Amino acid sequence: MIDLHCHILPGIDDGPIEMQTSIDMARIAAEDGITTIVATPHIKDILHPTVKLRALISQLNIHLEKKNIPVKVLLGGDVFALLSPSRLKDYTINNSRYILIEFPHNYLPSNSKEILFSLAMHGLCPIITHPERNQAIMKRPDLLFDMLYGNVLVQITSGSLTGEFGLHEQACAIYLLKKEAVHFIATDAHSTDSRRPELSNGLKLAGKIIGMENAMKLVWDNPCSVLKDEPILSTY
Repeated sequence: MIDLHCHILPGIDDGPIEMQTSIDMARIAAEDGITTIVATPHIKDILHPTVKLRALISQLNIHLEKKNIPVKVLLGGDVFALLSPSRLKDYTINNSRYILIEFPHNYLPSNSKEILFSLAMHGLCPIITHPERNQAIMKRPDLLFDMLYGNVLVQITSGSLTGEFGLHEQACAIYLLKKEAVHFIATDAHSTDSRRPELSNGLKLAGKIIGMENAMKLVWDNPCSVLKDEPILSTY
């Protein structure tokens, strides 16, 4: 499996503080069947220099190789939607056109569609992160459907499917799956404890809803296309 959204880099955001925790997160991911992790630090108040991020990723990958942990870490970003698109190309996933876009949790800006259109005009393909946890979308999923035009894609969180974030978030995630509005399932992991880098349980639940072959597309086929900078042809 491929995890496109994980806060695994140490000392950058609200993820792990120390490198050892990052290593432990990768070990958990490997044991869960994850082979590739995209490190996606929050890009919001601070635009972390990519030189620094790449150095941390290089250090982490060296540690993982020495410890025989079969996980490869790549660069991305969890980018706040209200930032200027002209400043965001450094934070795409694996230097592709694809970029994780995080809207505020409590509401959707009135110009959300314009934000996504502007990203597209800058050559980016936005992936909306965890909309099932957005208060406005939980109440009105049609707000999300109205945003899904062109190359706009959706990533839900594995923990939402398992109920980790609450019953309303779980219900919304299931609804979005049933409506074929999901392109990726990711961990959005932050630690080795409550928000762990695990996809398998979410994958099993998704398999019960849309079939395992379709569910696998959300943790393997579609993420593979992103890493190769190839188009996502469909959901499932």
